[in-house]
Amino acid sequence: MPHDTPLIATIVAGLGLAFLFGAVVQRFKVPPLVGYLLAGVAVGPFTPGYVADQKLATELAEIGVILLMFGVGLHFSLRDLLSVRAIALPGAIVQIAVATVFGLALALGLGWTVGGGLVFGLALSVASTVVLLRAIQERHLMETERGRIAVGWLIVEDLAMVLALVLLPAVAPLLGGSTEQLASDPLAARFGLGLGGVLALTVVKVGLFVGVMLVVGRRVIPWLLHYIAHTGSRELFRLAVLAIALCVAFGAAKLFGVSLALGAFFAGMILSESPLSQRAAQETLPLRDAFAVLFFVSVGMLFDPLSIIREPWPMLATLLIIIVGKSAAAFVIVRAFGHPTATALTISASLAQIGEFSFILAELGVKLKLLPVEGLGLILAGAILSILLNPLIFAVIDRLNQRLLKREDEAPAAPGEPAAPPKPRTDATTLTGHTILVGYGRVGRLIGDALAKDHQPFLVIEASDDLIAKLQQANIDTIAGNAAQPEVLKAANFDQAKFVIIAIPEAFEAGQVIRQARAANPTVQIIARAHRDDEVEHMIGLGADVVIMGEREIARGMIDTFNARQQGAPAGQPAG
Repeated sequence: MPHDTPLIATIVAGLGLAFLFGAVVQRFKVPPLVGYLLAGVAVGPFTPGYVADQKLATELAEIGVILLMFGVGLHFSLRDLLSVRAIALPGAIVQIAVATVFGLALALGLGWTVGGGLVFGLALSVASTVVLLRAIQERHLMETERGRIAVGWLIVEDLAMVLALVLLPAVAPLLGGSTEQLASDPLAARFGLGLGGVLALTVVKVGLFVGVMLVVGRRVIPWLLHYIAHTGSRELFRLAVLAIALCVAFGAAKLFGVSLALGAFFAGMILSESPLSQRAAQETLPLRDAFAVLFFVSVGMLFDPLSIIREPWPMLATLLIIIVGKSAAAFVIVRAFGHPTATALTISASLAQIGEFSFILAELGVKLKLLPVEGLGLILAGAILSILLNPLIFAVIDRLNQRLLKREDEAPAAPGEPAAPPKPRTDATTLTGHTILVGYGRVGRLIGDALAKDHQPFLVIEASDDLIAKLQQANIDTIAGNAAQPEVLKAANFDQAKFVIIAIPEAFEAGQVIRQARAANPTVQIIARAHRDDEVEHMIGLGADVVIMGEREIARGMIDTFNARQQGAPAGQPAG
């Protein structure tokens, strides 16, 4: 007789179906997050067949929330936020306020309480970190002004949601929700504190926790990681990072009464200041992703698909608030601050969806008896549909931006206005037999200098606004965009090029460029770079003629130097 193993069954069903549904939706260029939510629907109580243990799924989801918030903290950059604070800070606050008002109005129209409406509106106001970052990275916008504003805006939204998660349990009784916070806090019960006292006590506890983390955690956590790193054990380092995330979150909840999410966020934020933060993020990424998947699956289990049929109009209104309401508010705000229309459109498209923070906030609202279960269903439906529609929205925005850029290029300068700085070309180049250099970072710049010195005809494909400006100042022919996009391939005249040199470090993106370049010109010579043996094989398999791996070239240079010294060559000079 088989053992009863509900935990194993829940994990296997959750991860197995999440993989299956994620792979299917990815095939249609939809973020896998939608597949994870659909997997939760499949094993939830509202669909036929196997039903996973919802209590166990919720506990696993708590670990997912801890690791998810730890990851947000690891990627929190105060420098990025400060660089765009003039637009991101007021813009995000106003946009959150507008979306919350829209959500509150809809909630009141549905007969909910003000407290439920506020939670509902806040949940609709914050975009998904996963979806937004992916959309920005796919378009190579991370290093551009548009990308920095979007990321800074997202950071402000995340911080606002962290604050809401901290304060919501304390103010829930005032908003007509559960009074469990009053009863469960031992200090409040012992001293007979009312609502105001509990709220003040919550602020004091959060302040104490933040103080301890800034004074003690800032010293202890980086020191501990450096100590473990010097042991040389990768396994122990990975374990140390996970232990820090989980222990700080759990300790914060038990000792200071703050949420697990806030504790994990601060642990990640403190760790982000360490030089080892990038390694910590890489080492823990697989486990963070696995538990994040279980979190999305557990959220999907709460969704009743038939609610879309039973209540189509509230669902449509929710979707319009997400896609039209808050995006329109963001567009107006960005334009009011004097930024170009293209930037405003990109920010609007980035925010036209909701995700993980919305789920966390909605679940807390239901637990505090503020948000009705129907509200959670609308938020889930709005998230799934908005994430499904987001790639389509971005495709439309990309086309509009191309038209705007072309119109600006053709528009004559107004009398008396200074000449506009040169812009990267968007029309097809007339070069033939030329070299196409993809990427102008540290490696690409050295290659470009060498090509210019040898008077070789070449053009550069680059996405970063800063690098494009430098290329234009140097009078180097430049095409803005992603080299894997058909319109960029056409503008660069790939079918007439002699060489394509791919200098970007991302193997996956480089592979896409290789595939497109080989399809456009079967005879072109393609040279790419890689960091690992499997990347070399991947690119060769896609059609690259030569792939240079940095480690091999370093080893070759060191062996040449060794042989030179063996043969008595002067210092700094190879023999022969």
